[in-house]
Amino acid sequence: MLKKLLQWLLTLLFRVEVKGLENYHKAGDRVLIVANHTSYLDAPLLGVFLPGFITFAISPNIAKRWWVKPFLGLSKVFPLDPTQPLSLKNLIQYLRKTDSKTVIFPEGRITETGALMKIYDGPCMVAEKSGATLLPVRIDGTQYSYFSKLGRIVRQRRFPKITLHILPPVKLDSRSEQDAKTRRKNGGLILADIMADLMFNSSPYRKTLFSALLEARALHGNKRIVAEDLDRVPLSYGTLVTRSIALANALKSSTQVGENIGVMLPNSTKTLCVVLGLHVYDRVPAMLNFTVGAAGMISACRTAKVGTVLTSRRFVTLAKLQAEADVLAGQVRLVYLEDVAAGISTGAKLKALLQSHTTRLWYKPKQSPDSPAVVLFTSGSEGAPKGVVLSHANILANHKQIAARISFTRKDVVLNFLPMFHSFGFTVGTLLPVMHGMTTFFYPTPLHFNVIPEIAYQINATILFGTNTFLAAYGKKADPYDFYSIRYVVAGAEKLQDNTRQLWADKFGIRILEGYGTTEAAPVAAVNTPMFCKAGTVGRLMPAMEHRLESVEGIATGGKLHIKGPNIMLGYLLPDHPGQLRPTASIYGEGWYDTGDIVDIDEEGFVSILGRCKRFAKIGGEMVSLTLVEQLAASAWPQAQHAAVSLQDAKKGEQIILATTQKDANLADLTAVATGIAAFCLPKKFIPVDSIPVLATGKINYPALTEWVKQTVEKEHA
Repeated sequence: MLKKLLQWLLTLLFRVEVKGLENYHKAGDRVLIVANHTSYLDAPLLGVFLPGFITFAISPNIAKRWWVKPFLGLSKVFPLDPTQPLSLKNLIQYLRKTDSKTVIFPEGRITETGALMKIYDGPCMVAEKSGATLLPVRIDGTQYSYFSKLGRIVRQRRFPKITLHILPPVKLDSRSEQDAKTRRKNGGLILADIMADLMFNSSPYRKTLFSALLEARALHGNKRIVAEDLDRVPLSYGTLVTRSIALANALKSSTQVGENIGVMLPNSTKTLCVVLGLHVYDRVPAMLNFTVGAAGMISACRTAKVGTVLTSRRFVTLAKLQAEADVLAGQVRLVYLEDVAAGISTGAKLKALLQSHTTRLWYKPKQSPDSPAVVLFTSGSEGAPKGVVLSHANILANHKQIAARISFTRKDVVLNFLPMFHSFGFTVGTLLPVMHGMTTFFYPTPLHFNVIPEIAYQINATILFGTNTFLAAYGKKADPYDFYSIRYVVAGAEKLQDNTRQLWADKFGIRILEGYGTTEAAPVAAVNTPMFCKAGTVGRLMPAMEHRLESVEGIATGGKLHIKGPNIMLGYLLPDHPGQLRPTASIYGEGWYDTGDIVDIDEEGFVSILGRCKRFAKIGGEMVSLTLVEQLAASAWPQAQHAAVSLQDAKKGEQIILATTQKDANLADLTAVATGIAAFCLPKKFIPVDSIPVLATGKINYPALTEWVKQTVEKEHA
């Protein structure tokens, strides 16, 4: 009767909902329930709402709290210190004898970040040795209560809604062939993955982006500042929603549901309003890369069947794009935001303000979470750019995957200098902070190497995303104190060089977390984290992602990576079939994406990028990684920039040529650092250059470089 009374009371106060109760019954009798730990309410909630008699293996300090004792009186309390082997042995014996359902919190403490904290490996060992089934349970909502320890980093409320998500049970495989130390270490990884999957699988991501924005506003408050740019006018959730609706109303009559609308705008709060405004009435922004020139943008518009492009006179003038805009205007309808703003009357603004406060009454998206949310274009590093179509669910799933591995809070400030036409700049640099209560500061270009460190210092930035090229340049120019407030620096898009990693560690005391992604993966596929980091790798794959390695002739270790998951794109728009979506597929079937990258994955799940399939040269029948050549050059001349390309060779099939800013580069110096590397893997020729050409995203422009090297070699032979 006491249990029923407490159920009634807690349900009345917190609207407690239990999901997946059928999984609880499937788990059997000998069960170890592993749950995230967000507040002092967690144990009472599980004791009251889980059926039957529950044993709790919890810290004695928590069990002694006066207000916890009445709840735990309904259960057996097993005092447990996860750091003490004897305590774990006693729990193993208890489970073997009683066949009970026992709750344990693998974090060993209440979270102070809002995300998962360190996962102890003890619970995995307990489950394995006792033969118990693991039952993951996600407690969601208590982090916003006054019973949590997150008062400084979340918006707490008296009675937030609480949900208990019970996921399918997991039976561990016996690992008896491994020694005790290896079993324990791998057990920790397995349990960490189970907990990360728990956090992701219980996170709602199947919604539209504008719906997610409205939920974020409700969670973090109408006045919460979420964005700012060089105009230094902070943008709150309330203003963002109102302006997005006003723009949506102004553009509604001249566009159609599902139409791809070109966006040729820089990083700014206005661009954010445009993107989200297009989503209000189910239009799809197609983010144009304005650095490729008029011909490239026209090609992209044809591929995506874009008839209208939104831009700004101010931007066109400042970016010196008038010639490109004139040519583009001859092919599509060019709409200037200044003209749109001038047409929004006071009445229209008041209407948008009213609509922003009544969205629950009228906002009903006509398209599903699986409908296109954005068209991004590949960099064209391997030929003509393709349109990559990402759905709302793709983008939001990637957000939840990242959140399951890395903690971030509303106190974080993201400095986003990666352009929005870049997948990382769009999904992670722009939308991730907005959907999670953080603040993002937009800077229009990553190329101002002196300015960006100063901006980071002025705004107290805590998170940076960049490429090796950009991070190396910032590291050289910055004052040692410019990045004093930084918590995370994440590198992607190209190989993070050891000298860049060491520069940031020595000069700023910051560990760069290298990751891996593709536009087609929305974009993050793998990343190192503060808890799981291995230098030289790009980290471990995101939760809920499958992978397969396709063997490649001539490559003994690893293989070509194919991935599948909720963040993988809907498909491509190809230049030879404009407007027609080609669904994602690889040799492993529909939904699989062939990354084209040769990787190796170790026993702990860390991914090492060996190079792109097209970034290998075949010399004398052997496959040689051009990425490896660049790494060797970086070791020999760490202060210089290097890029390796291959050209046809009449004798050996292909020859490797190294373009480098090291004017005196020579084979002898390179051989000195190439210990154990065969001679045929080294460059046949060195070409000194003033700089290595890069794309706007920071990647090396290999097509342009290869063509220039080819012409240079031909001139020398002429």
